[in-house]
Amino acid sequence: MPRVTLQTIADRVGVSRMTVSNAFSRPDQLSPELRRRILDAAQELGYAGPDPTARALARGTTGAIGILLTDSLRYAFTDLVAGGFLGAIADELAPTGLAITLLTSAGSGDLIPARDVAMDGALVYSCDPTSPAVAWLQRRRLPLVFVDQAPVDDYACVNVADREGARAAARHLLDLGHRRIAYATVGAHGPYGLLTAAAVPTEGYASVQRRLGWDDVLQPAGIRPLIIREPFERVDDVRRDARELLSGPERPTAVLCFSDATAVGVRQAADDLGLRVPDDLSLVGFDDSPLASRIQPGLTTVRQDVEEKGRSAAALLTAALRRPDRGDAARVLLPATLVVRGSTGPAPA
Repeated sequence: MPRVTLQTIADRVGVSRMTVSNAFSRPDQLSPELRRRILDAAQELGYAGPDPTARALARGTTGAIGILLTDSLRYAFTDLVAGGFLGAIADELAPTGLAITLLTSAGSGDLIPARDVAMDGALVYSCDPTSPAVAWLQRRRLPLVFVDQAPVDDYACVNVADREGARAAARHLLDLGHRRIAYATVGAHGPYGLLTAAAVPTEGYASVQRRLGWDDVLQPAGIRPLIIREPFERVDDVRRDARELLSGPERPTAVLCFSDATAVGVRQAADDLGLRVPDDLSLVGFDDSPLASRIQPGLTTVRQDVEEKGRSAAALLTAALRRPDRGDAARVLLPATLVVRGSTGPAPA
């Protein structure tokens, strides 16, 4: 069959080629009745629509935004917090017609997604601050919004009051009489395992802020916590090293955890050792993900509004796409509030 083009449809309907083009790309320029006649003819002739690549070249836009994640895209599909964040972005972008492209911050061979994938702008979400991917996006002069990242001059950002929320969690444990308190945290680079405070590197923004908030409360009280630190998404590693942490003669009576998922790993270790929560061990998570209310007893945690974070990030990016020369560097800081459930109780005698 001969190839169907815009001119083929124009000849069938008896209009100009530009009128057919407007039916697909500028429907407000046509009457509803005329546009319907053109689309019906296109369907009858088996025309799929203008070539997306050609349309992008003509417009100078791709119709897609990127979301730069960690080295592993699997995180976006398995982590409940990341999933809620991405879902909120999708809802916010739905009326705009913009597509979403997930980008890993790592490259493979000659392909570097942050450098090579076509997009109109990007969200940088909870990435390794040492990754060159962020620099590639900035070099492309794309509109960017940073989420759960250290604020960057001239770019909008959305963060959670992690430090304030972490302070509330640490104060809660002190008020319950706990003095042997440990941290369970995560990071993109080693060292991992059971560590002293001096051995823990400074990296991801949320990790840093939560650690600072815990320290703000515990250091003045003279508490020097033991720390277990694991890669992201490795609950089994948390469970293994938490068993070592909780087996010592001076085991902690409470653990402050980077996330609810991390707290689940510590809870599994406590179960392995026959420790009761909260009678023998109190646990505090962070995020208030669906996990927090699923486990029993319910997990005391610090709540962040993940959906509002996604909506705010998407709104800032679409505003930047509409006015790329504005230089808007809005700073959004969302609250973090302590939610007390059954996983915390008085320190054992």
